[in-house]
Amino acid sequence: MAYLSMGEAHRRITEYLNRFHDAVSYQDGAALKRLLSVSSDSPHLLSLADALNLVQDASRAIRQTDKYAQYADIIFPLFRSLQNYRIKNLADSYQAFEKSANAFIQEFRNWESAWALEALYVVAYEIRVLAERADRELASVGKTPEKLKAAGSFLMKVFGVLAGKGPKRVGALYVTCQLFKVYFKLGTVHLCRSVIRSIETARIFEFEEFPIRDKVTYMYYTGRLEVFNENFPAADHKLSYALTHCNPRSEANIRMILKYLIPVKLSIGILPQESLLGKYKLLEYSNVVLALKRGDLRLLRHALEEHEDRFLRSGVYLVLEKLELQVYQRLVKKIYIIQKQKDPNKAHQVKLEVIVKALKWLEMDMDVDEVECIMSILIFKNLVKGYFAHKSKVVVLSKQDPFPKLNGKPVNS
Repeated sequence: MAYLSMGEAHRRITEYLNRFHDAVSYQDGAALKRLLSVSSDSPHLLSLADALNLVQDASRAIRQTDKYAQYADIIFPLFRSLQNYRIKNLADSYQAFEKSANAFIQEFRNWESAWALEALYVVAYEIRVLAERADRELASVGKTPEKLKAAGSFLMKVFGVLAGKGPKRVGALYVTCQLFKVYFKLGTVHLCRSVIRSIETARIFEFEEFPIRDKVTYMYYTGRLEVFNENFPAADHKLSYALTHCNPRSEANIRMILKYLIPVKLSIGILPQESLLGKYKLLEYSNVVLALKRGDLRLLRHALEEHEDRFLRSGVYLVLEKLELQVYQRLVKKIYIIQKQKDPNKAHQVKLEVIVKALKWLEMDMDVDEVECIMSILIFKNLVKGYFAHKSKVVVLSKQDPFPKLNGKPVNS
């Protein structure tokens, strides 16, 4: 760090105080948000932190001037947060920022218009990001990481401030999305339900009036929740909305959406193009798709085993595992097509022993009884139309549409 004189340090502090006062006085939300962004590593805020660490008694400059003193409850702890952030003391930085944020929310309540929404968004973002970093710091020294949970409580308070009538309510969805990020990180996704109910059932909210950025994020997280709940039609709707409205230049965000949308599409019988998987670096799904096309159970299981850790972390492993029924359907359909070419009159009669042989060729050892059980499930779930001739160990397929397509609907439960 270059030499910093006491005079220059005081100048930087006074400049910040003037900019803060002017931003509030002129209701300049864009200017105010830049003054609150502790984790942005902006040169202006880093130089201010250096000045604060040199002067040590900046509080005097605030107390002695009325125009600064009225915002003292926001600025005092904000300065402490900046100082601690600069020296990488992240737990204390979070603690001070939370105190400043609470004071900011009190002021925000009193401002009649929504001019400070952008600044509020920064506060909501910072409280989450600083909490995450503080928790990593605490965990690294053997202490209990507890800041992110506290950040979730604070964001619920902010949501309550925005959940009334008036122009400020459009900020509720941004705060909701920050809450989702907290809950998913903590593994407490069940806490999302109460917020979702408020957004989707309360009459004070019209979904289409929210900013598109927030709607995309909201649909992404609620779509993921529907994947966990195995409500695939709802997951398809929400994640498809997120994909359609996502900024086409945001390839990282598109990839995040596709990571969940692809398993959903597969579960309802819609296969992605290989070029899509390549473009967005989702090649872990390539062999899953190929297995579905071929009816190759061995390939599906190998793909799931090879990428097990990745699929488990994403929470889609069980969704992909259930694709086995579609793979069996495709295998039986291939046998049917081959038989139809040889003897069209008997193509609809598939011996269980033939299916056993096909599976053995794929190095899948199953006996006739196991195959009969699988065929019973396929018939029950309407993936195959037909019936058993038990004595002859034959599946008699319907002559009309023996292999119904899912057509965008999930396999029957």
